[in-house]
Amino acid sequence: MFSLPKLDYAYNALEPHIDELTMSIHHTKHHQAYIDNANKALAGTPLENKTVEELLTDLNAVPEDKRTIVRNHGGGHYNHSLYWKMMGPGKGGQPSGNLGDAISTKFGGFEKFQEQFTTTAMGRFGSGWGWLVSNKGQLELTSTQNQDTPLSEGKTPLLGLDMWEHSMYLRYQNRKAEYIKAWWNVVNWDYVAELFKKT
Repeated sequence: MFSLPKLDYAYNALEPHIDELTMSIHHTKHHQAYIDNANKALAGTPLENKTVEELLTDLNAVPEDKRTIVRNHGGGHYNHSLYWKMMGPGKGGQPSGNLGDAISTKFGGFEKFQEQFTTTAMGRFGSGWGWLVSNKGQLELTSTQNQDTPLSEGKTPLLGLDMWEHSMYLRYQNRKAEYIKAWWNVVNWDYVAELFKKT
């Protein structure tokens, strides 16, 4: 069964970029709700002992009557568990090392990568996510709707940005571009580099 991961930082630690109230509600209410709904649906079934990664990697193996719940609520749990680690206080800046080199090579420099990532995230109509992923070792930008995850498409998420209104609305309302610009200041490139190293 799934449980809410503890954050590595306080709810106010990402101020002024991501506000304390949003972080608190997002973590304790939204993320907790995904976990509660997934656990309730899987309780007493053979699926309750599988990891969320196992379930999402092969959604077709999930019985049809549970598949939508796993996709939405299991996906919400998985995406948010990554999202919290992909941010941190005193972070931001640019990635270095192999990750920095790979981004520069693929996208023509870090600033061009930022522009393309922002365009990808802004282009998601309605609720969803913007992603930097590894597709069999190749970097790609993509977006997913609702709580879908690149994991279900055989891709490895490296950096994800929550574009649901609940992630930004208290501070930024409908100013999505302003939210994304602020979010770059808290991106935890050390964690992204760890994920990249495993691909």
